[in-house]
Amino acid sequence: QVQLVESGGGLAQAGGSLRLSCAASVSIFSFNAMAWYRQAPGKQRELVARSSSGGTTIYADSVKGRFTISRDNANNTVYLQMNSLKPEDTAVYYCAADVSLRRYWGQGTQVTVSS
Repeated sequence: QVQLVESGGGLAQAGGSLRLSCAASVSIFSFNAMAWYRQAPGKQRELVARSSSGGTTIYADSVKGRFTISRDNANNTVYLQMNSLKPEDTAVYYCAADVSLRRYWGQGTQVTVSS
């Protein structure tokens, strides 16, 4: 069983920055991929950024150039650095891990960006 715990959410002003962390209960070295998703009120959950074990990263068009996903295998943690935040980035952000044929989710952390 893999447990994921997100932290780092909160309130930020437009143009500001936040860094989200996702700590895994086991080694992430062999994970197929780790990713960040978000879900705004009344909207579907969407992929924000994904980092595969092979080093490939992908980003949603809406966050390219502003957000960066990174993995710290030594500390079993994935980060999402969010810069130049916009009010439309307001959502609950979820960490996800793809392990073999299963996907695990964290509990989510709220990010609110004020204009």
